[in-house]
Amino acid sequence: MSFYEKYKEEFKEYDMMDKDFIDDEKIWGQLNKWEKPSKADVRAVLDKAEKKVRLDPEEMAILIQNKDRDTIEEMCALANKLKREVYGDRIVFFAPLYISNKCANNCKYCGFRRENRLVERKTLSLDEIEEEVRVMISEGQKRTVLVYGESPETDIDFICESIKRVYSTKVGNGEIRRANINCAPLSRDELKKLKEVGIGTYQVFQETYHHKTYQEVHPHGTIKSHYRWRLYSQDRAQDAGVDDVAIGALFGLYDWRFEAMGLLYHTIHLEEKYNGVGPHTISFPRIEPAIGTPFASNPRYAVSDEDFKKLVAVLRLSVPYTGLILTARERPEVRREVIPVGVTQIDAGTRIGVGGYKKSKGNLLPEKEQFQIGDTRSLDDVVRETCEMDNIPSFCTACYRAGRTGEDFMDAAKSSFVHNFCMPNAILTLKEYLLDYATPETKGAGEKAIEKCMKGIEDDNIRSFLQESMKRLEAGERDIRL
Repeated sequence: MSFYEKYKEEFKEYDMMDKDFIDDEKIWGQLNKWEKPSKADVRAVLDKAEKKVRLDPEEMAILIQNKDRDTIEEMCALANKLKREVYGDRIVFFAPLYISNKCANNCKYCGFRRENRLVERKTLSLDEIEEEVRVMISEGQKRTVLVYGESPETDIDFICESIKRVYSTKVGNGEIRRANINCAPLSRDELKKLKEVGIGTYQVFQETYHHKTYQEVHPHGTIKSHYRWRLYSQDRAQDAGVDDVAIGALFGLYDWRFEAMGLLYHTIHLEEKYNGVGPHTISFPRIEPAIGTPFASNPRYAVSDEDFKKLVAVLRLSVPYTGLILTARERPEVRREVIPVGVTQIDAGTRIGVGGYKKSKGNLLPEKEQFQIGDTRSLDDVVRETCEMDNIPSFCTACYRAGRTGEDFMDAAKSSFVHNFCMPNAILTLKEYLLDYATPETKGAGEKAIEKCMKGIEDDNIRSFLQESMKRLEAGERDIRL
């Protein structure tokens, strides 16, 4: 049975809808209305954004359409300020683990699409997954996102078993403490199984919110051709009790301005339906070239570096309490430019080929991957640079394991919780990394970053807790957290 046939009955729930929450004409109407906003229009929106509340679509449209350099600089400066006020100086680190590149879909832009004969197909066995995880742990990783193609080999039972294997793998002092999932849209019953095995965030990207473009790049008859089945993935997850969900779009498939508006409308839909709980994170990868995939080599709607930075600033201003993920698709120089305008999570030491971590250990980087990554630096290199940029690299998973997820996390993100819990936990996880994995150069940069951060902690009790905890870490204890 094909995936399309498997879920055909469940599609009816969405086929019966008169419309979904993405109105293409309305979005373009809002963007066209504010084609030439004045400086006063922009600054009025910035005044609201400074209060750290979600913007409305028309307010986002004003920021998107702003072309005045002075007020764009003001947007970027405020985005940086809001990020540091809401999330502190920490940048959360993770690394993706590609489990399978076998896929039943035929998306025009993807190197893993079914008809691409130039990709070597493979699904990792549970033992091979453990091998990959061991390499990741030995480099210092604590968080991962597991990536699966849509294939009969990666059904819900396999996904659950692979998650269990990831969590059970230990190397010395190291382990993966949070495994997020990027996989196919699932049914509510399947999502309940994911909840039971302890996933972190359930991540599904709509790819493009524009209905016509979506149909053009996702051929009919594949499961991914069903726009609403994918669009309501996060609804089903929340219905099934999965607290943290993530959304994203692949920028370059359609006009970036429309896609940004789509992400905001998706956020609003979730917040209105689930008691204020919107997406835990938003991702905004740009399309990159892929082997055997001409569509991805010259995308019609390619986003310039300048617009990409503006896009991230607009997202931060529009949803100040939601995590923003910048991937290793981007070159190091782009990451250095964009991280300060609102990014909260990045991947580093990334290998996107199936079996890529083991191969990289032997200096054999996979050539036939889903797409090309722009930042191939080691985790250690990126940790060091992050410290030198006055940020604290964080491998923290405390909230997830303490049950501070969903509504609890959203409430916390809108308060001073981050400074009282997340920054101290970030310091402790960085200290762990420095003790167990860092090169001497990175250890030096990291210790300076911790020292500087400690000076900014005003609560005497928290400062004392950190000082005592770091002594315990130096004595060999691990996984100390608030």
